[in-house]
Amino acid sequence: MTTDPATFDPAERQCWIAHGRRPEHAEVLASVWKDYPDLPSDAPLHERMARSRARVAALRPFNDAIREEAERERQRTNFACIEKRVASGQIRPFDQAILQARAQHGYNWDAAVLYAQGRYATEAGWGPRDFSAPPGETSPAYAQGFRDGGGCFEDLFDVARRSYAAATRQEDRFPAPGKALVSRPAPSSWPSPTDAPRPALWSKRTVIIGAATASNAAAGLMTMLQAQPGHEMAHIIIADVGRGFRAWRSAEPAQTGNPADQLRALFAGIEPDDLLIIADGEDLAWIDRHAGMLPLCRTMERTCNSAIQQRAQLRAWLERGLCEGEVLAGGHIRWTKLAQGLSGRLGEFVARYAHKAQPRGHRLVIELRDGDPAIGFMTPQGELLNPEAIITNKAHMRRHMAAMLRRFAAAIPHHRNAAA
Repeated sequence: MTTDPATFDPAERQCWIAHGRRPEHAEVLASVWKDYPDLPSDAPLHERMARSRARVAALRPFNDAIREEAERERQRTNFACIEKRVASGQIRPFDQAILQARAQHGYNWDAAVLYAQGRYATEAGWGPRDFSAPPGETSPAYAQGFRDGGGCFEDLFDVARRSYAAATRQEDRFPAPGKALVSRPAPSSWPSPTDAPRPALWSKRTVIIGAATASNAAAGLMTMLQAQPGHEMAHIIIADVGRGFRAWRSAEPAQTGNPADQLRALFAGIEPDDLLIIADGEDLAWIDRHAGMLPLCRTMERTCNSAIQQRAQLRAWLERGLCEGEVLAGGHIRWTKLAQGLSGRLGEFVARYAHKAQPRGHRLVIELRDGDPAIGFMTPQGELLNPEAIITNKAHMRRHMAAMLRRFAAAIPHHRNAAA
């Protein structure tokens, strides 16, 4: 028998079955609706309301039975899940405490969980923490588990005693694992370049570039490196998987050989302060396998993540390079975007965008923290520094401001008497 959803008759058993009710439930519902059908719409309001209340009262035992049945099914399912987990060998003290609460004390699921929480608190060395009860109180099931676990509410030193015992058990159960000793940290674990490390001379800088990165013109990393003044003084090495390491722009063709011997020859007579790895994938794994041959440097970094992030990281690394006779301060520059424009701070100096210059360009100024112009500073060579600069391309503002900040942060005050 099929029923039309548009003509639902609550007094028909099949209508309830068609809507997902079990046959025994459908029988009860249909019987109640037969005994208490809706009154006609023209019947007095108080009579229709009385009929609805009578039907609700008649259905209350049925609804209570459904609620109790659902609760029994929930508890049966939860206990069955714990039993299955214990039977499979995944033995957990908390699960065992739940089953023990049911077996020894006849607790239902909710009380068994509280019992296990109380027992866990004692074994962990905690004080009573029954969050299901009002503050300062504990439920009977939680208190029973707390006592069965060895806790004592009346003992003033109970928590201290159990916490000490728990710490001892934890040390015995989880001994400190021994760390493998490595001669050099793997380059894949090195941090990415930032502006925080101290600048270094280009002659003291070394770059190891993966062959795939060096041949990838779309990434633009090699173009950035070649465009940086002073990069000719750096030691640039190409890492070619399976063939070894060779100097960039070397006149000798790449030859297969022992990578360890190749690295020894490339680093012979070199004591770099700054080492950068630009590689991904197989190239980086190849360099990792020969990390023991790399020298320990003051700063060891590698580019990582997306191409855009790698370009930003390489730009930060390139800006830390020093030419002969150049002095720049290290440290992280804190940038802020104010309503008036970009601003950066390094030490006691603040660089900010002043306004447009006349007839063209953009004016940058260096000030002290109190807002006074940074006048009276000179380089270690005795050259006075100008706290103002005019740039033509606003897109290069951050780079120029960073260079000015690092020059002033590395400067010394100018004394007129000393100059005379």
